Amino acid sequence: MTSRLLGRCARLLPRPPQASAAAALLPTPAAGPAEPLWAQAWRQPVLRGLCEGRSLVKEEYPIEPKRTQLDELLERAQSPQDVLQAWAAQGGKANQAAKALVQLVRLAGREKGGAKMDQFELLNDPRLLDILDTVTAQVASVWNGTLVSLLRSLSALGVPPTAAVQRSIQTEVLWRVRRLSYKQLAFLADWGAGRKGQMEVSLVSAALKQLELRWTEIADARTVSTLMARAGHLSPALMDRLEDKALELAEGFGAEDIRRVSVSLASQGRRSVPLLRALSYYLLQKPSTDLSTPLLLDLAYAYGKLNFHHSQVFQRLAAELLPRMPDISSADVTRCAKSLAFLKWLHLPLFEAFAEHYSVNSQKYSTLQLCNLLMSLARLNFQPSKGEEFYKKVHSALEGVLPSLEAFLQIDVVWSLCVLQQAKPQHITALNQQTHVAKLSEGSLSRVENYRLKLLHIIATLQLEHPESLSSTLPTEAMLISSTLGRDSPLSPLQTGLKGALDNLVGGKAEALRTGVNTIYGWTIDGELVVDSENKPMDLVTLTAPHLPGGGGTNPLPEGACRLAFLTWEFPNYGSRSKDLLGRFTMMRRHLKLAGFILVEVPYYEWLELKSDWQKVAYVKDKMGKAIAEEMAK
Repeated sequence: MTSRLLGRCARLLPRPPQASAAAALLPTPAAGPAEPLWAQAWRQPVLRGLCEGRSLVKEEYPIEPKRTQLDELLERAQSPQDVLQAWAAQGGKANQAAKALVQLVRLAGREKGGAKMDQFELLNDPRLLDILDTVTAQVASVWNGTLVSLLRSLSALGVPPTAAVQRSIQTEVLWRVRRLSYKQLAFLADWGAGRKGQMEVSLVSAALKQLELRWTEIADARTVSTLMARAGHLSPALMDRLEDKALELAEGFGAEDIRRVSVSLASQGRRSVPLLRALSYYLLQKPSTDLSTPLLLDLAYAYGKLNFHHSQVFQRLAAELLPRMPDISSADVTRCAKSLAFLKWLHLPLFEAFAEHYSVNSQKYSTLQLCNLLMSLARLNFQPSKGEEFYKKVHSALEGVLPSLEAFLQIDVVWSLCVLQQAKPQHITALNQQTHVAKLSEGSLSRVENYRLKLLHIIATLQLEHPESLSSTLPTEAMLISSTLGRDSPLSPLQTGLKGALDNLVGGKAEALRTGVNTIYGWTIDGELVVDSENKPMDLVTLTAPHLPGGGGTNPLPEGACRLAFLTWEFPNYGSRSKDLLGRFTMMRRHLKLAGFILVEVPYYEWLELKSDWQKVAYVKDKMGKAIAEEMAK
């Protein structure tokens, strides 16, 4: 270290005068002044302290050590005892002792029972203690790669972190961290991820710092994927660089590397669209033999968590999973269904296979797995072709179990059954108790409002679809919040445009139009009109409005008049690459029809084609006329 420092400092000093070659060969007079150290330093080669890639071993060890009989015995060893016997018979230096330890741990983990077999006896074996003492005494002569591997081997062997050999090795690695190759740094970061010891944290921090500085040296896909999965969450700056490097090396990624990178992005919530597109492109080129079922399920999870849509990948995923359905477990079915539901991607044959899988293997599904499957089907509004058989087993599995579920999960399950039109009155009446409503006040405000809103939808199902089972005791606390929900949410451009068109349609008469109407059913109507028999708007203020919390005015609806509800359907209200509404909005449409409204639906893809105000007003008039004509034709 001192010679390197002097060599670098010497370069900052002026060069000595150049002497002739003949004079350099003459002996120096004994009485003459001694040559200064800085002048001698110019003639000495300066070694680099940093790693030069693959040349590190050659610089540090210019002469490859000769193979000994101990090296051959270690390679031929078949058990930990063989390693110990070889060491006891031959002995060796510290680097060979370190290799013996690494080989011993590898063989112990490969045997039945792993390293757990006689671990206490092994740690007290005199031969093993001699190996540890040799490493501790001569740790400076252990090669870098072996030294880093030794850290993991000692941890797997059960050597305490406070042991002398552990402290000695960790200190030596910390001193050498700048001379480690990027693969060794990656191995070190992988080993130390999640450890809490002070020295271990220092090692990981030093390794990550070096990787941040030397990330351009990384040249293989395996190291990139391993670092992103194991150490990326410890250093956001390193993760940014690893994403760039992964994009550069994506062509060389194997299927397992793609899985590892995708899951690491999902677990850290990093939606790197360019990288995800590149991974998707190269994934589609992989043969089916490389795409195992766990790998496909992990990819579905990652894409769902990141809300990243790629139809070709989803089609490939469905095509690979369909032939494997008989061998897929119930946990894998619910996991895949949940991921695809997050993506709002409905593949009819695949979901039919999910429903068929449950019908055949219903006894293998836990209650939680069944709940997740129902919620996934409800989100996509999927009805199995053999629905009678499927729902018969669903109701049989939920009977007696539903009341014992956690309050929020119970709301989710019953709400999903309402979407699928499979909720029974006894399911709903159990949720109308004030004690159950009180349980929904736990948690954040947004969560409480969301679940109370779902409770309003459930009550609306009882009121509108099962009026004969309507109970007089409804949760009034939940009913009261319906007047406050949705008021603070800003209007979308589609809602703003529709409001302006309706204002022009009624000629600016405020009493003839309601917008942003919060109903007692938990649904918000974008616009409300009452028209007479000639389709002319009427005064709303004086007319009764059973859908409002206050009931509206006192005058009944005139004969021949129609109550219109204008609904805007935004892009997120539809399934992926589809014009079919999701389950939530299908139930909304069904409830409002049962409440006596004639629906005027305004989808985003039609509204975007309208450019001028007069086109929008004409479009609204045309939609109104068609909706009223269809209702009259029934």
